[in-house]
Amino acid sequence: MPRISKAEAELTLDEPVIEGRYAELGGYTVGFETHKADLDPAPLFAGLPQDRCQSPHWGVVLTGRVVFRYADHDEVFRAGDAYYGAPGHLPLVFAGTELIEFSPTDALERTMAVVGRNLEAANAAEAPAG
Repeated sequence: MPRISKAEAELTLDEPVIEGRYAELGGYTVGFETHKADLDPAPLFAGLPQDRCQSPHWGVVLTGRVVFRYADHDEVFRAGDAYYGAPGHLPLVFAGTELIEFSPTDALERTMAVVGRNLEAANAAEAPAG
């Protein structure tokens, strides 16, 4: 049976607001995320249907909390909670939150392609002229 630990997963994302270690297991991506600062990444989902994350996620909050905002309600998950996030959410994460999350790799990659383009555009807009 495939397995991975946080220590073995590749450090894919190391930014001031988040550290992410990710690996693929049987068509699913497992993410070990540590959120270092409060973050509302809603603008990064622009261009997706309803400008919201289209990947489902299953996870466990180890510490802290995460909020999934839907068009008609919010769902709050705290340390110790196992959760399911349906497509059509916007995450809101807080400093000190650690989670382990599983997402179908294909759906996650489609969503993250748009997020990546939006992040690059935001970084380019903030870069000093030179």
